[in-house]
Amino acid sequence: QVQLVESGGGLVQPGGSLRLSCEASGSIFSINVMGWYRQAPGKQRELVARITSGGSTNYADSVKGRFTISRDNAKNTVSLQMNSLKPEDTAVYYCNADQIWTVVGGSYNPFYDNWGKGTLVTVSS
Repeated sequence: QVQLVESGGGLVQPGGSLRLSCEASGSIFSINVMGWYRQAPGKQRELVARITSGGSTNYADSVKGRFTISRDNAKNTVSLQMNSLKPEDTAVYYCNADQIWTVVGGSYNPFYDNWGKGTLVTVSS
């Protein structure tokens, strides 16, 4: 089995910064695309940013130039540096890994559409 655990959420004033981190655990061999999604109250979950194993990134228009996604393939982690935060960035942020390959006893198994439990980011004065 695999697990994604986020950390780093909290309360920050407008214009401030936060860094979110997510670690995948389990007998992981490789992870394809990792990303961050968010869900604000009363709204649908939306993509914030994602990064391939090779380092290619894409961002939602609303966060371009303010947020930076990065990953450490050796540590199975993905981070989101959020700068110039706005009240509209307030949401629960979820880590996602679209495909995780595990290896146990020489057997490779894929796990698809993996999610963390989320971490709350509140931007308010």
